[in-house]
Amino acid sequence: MTDLMASGPEPDSLVLPSHREMSESFHPVLLDPARPVDAAALAALRESDRLREVHDRIESQVAELLCCLAPHEAFDQRALDRAVDEMLDGRPEVYGRWVWYPWSGRLVHVLPEAEFRLVRTDRNRDKITREQQEGLLRRRVGVIGLSVGSSAALTCAMEGVGGAFRLADFDRISLSNLNRLRAGVHELGLEKSVLCARRMYELDPYLDIEIHRGGVTEDTVDAFFGEEDDGLDILVEECDTPWVKVAAREQARRRRVPVLMDTNDRGLLDIERFDLEPDRPLFHGRVGDVTSAGLRDLAPEAAVRLLLDIVDGQRLSAAMTEALTRIGQTLSSWPQLASGVMLGAALVTETARRILLGEPLPSGRHYVDLDALIPTPATVPAPHGASR
Repeated sequence: MTDLMASGPEPDSLVLPSHREMSESFHPVLLDPARPVDAAALAALRESDRLREVHDRIESQVAELLCCLAPHEAFDQRALDRAVDEMLDGRPEVYGRWVWYPWSGRLVHVLPEAEFRLVRTDRNRDKITREQQEGLLRRRVGVIGLSVGSSAALTCAMEGVGGAFRLADFDRISLSNLNRLRAGVHELGLEKSVLCARRMYELDPYLDIEIHRGGVTEDTVDAFFGEEDDGLDILVEECDTPWVKVAAREQARRRRVPVLMDTNDRGLLDIERFDLEPDRPLFHGRVGDVTSAGLRDLAPEAAVRLLLDIVDGQRLSAAMTEALTRIGQTLSSWPQLASGVMLGAALVTETARRILLGEPLPSGRHYVDLDALIPTPATVPAPHGASR
């Protein structure tokens, strides 16, 4: 039976899940039509009420593949159609893989894995060479905290920075998350880890994604980092819980895993190269010798003070500094904007790629503050053509 709640190998057989299992699933089912058992599963799926849509654009994908393999060839449409027909050998339905997404009921026809990856990442070249892309796809990226972190995870997956991911968050999507999190109103109440994995699998069904639905705890932190053969290559930490922030870094330092953090204010990007500096103090020494063991019973006020020390409260934006004084009075929580989240995702992805490709980026803290880089002049001239 296919386990629809976790990553794993292709199934030996397909047992259709219940509608409840479909609504909670995050892992697609990959089917090879050349295998008799998968062909039978496809036939059964097509006859069932679990299938809502079939999307088959395999000919256009093969055409793109041919153009990517031979960019010097000036195919006219007739020559390209003939080359596509030759590759499909008159049986397009058995070429490649069929991917069933249980949560949406969609069945999608895609290229085989190697060809799919070649075409999907072709426009990365040569900002990322094919050899570099292949190396990146062998790496495993961990992401803790999937409100801000989900954008980083999605951007990494989109750029091919990592072929395997481990995601952790205990929370569910609420309406106020939709100012910065890519979700629809029909997904309110869904686990953030499930939503993030679905989005990633919808752009690349060949990813390997594991989710920790309860977040990172004392019982799960070891498993989140994995063993030697499936350990993390880099960690993106984007949670708000002090114990998790510290415990994750203790593990990362012990295992020599680099850590990235974006704080969504003034474009702050934090880099801790525990892979190069296994004795480096946590948070660049900003919080002293704090340990996760000492944070188990931290009071809320002390937790806020620790978080401010971590992000250097003296360097927060004026808007954030002022907002912190009004939380619990006129504000329900600290403000976060989608633009800041997307900027952070770009910074994290760029930095993760460079680290995983072996560039000697040092530990440090950097600001990409758009208010400073694109300042508002004291006097703004009227736009051209505007009435006065």
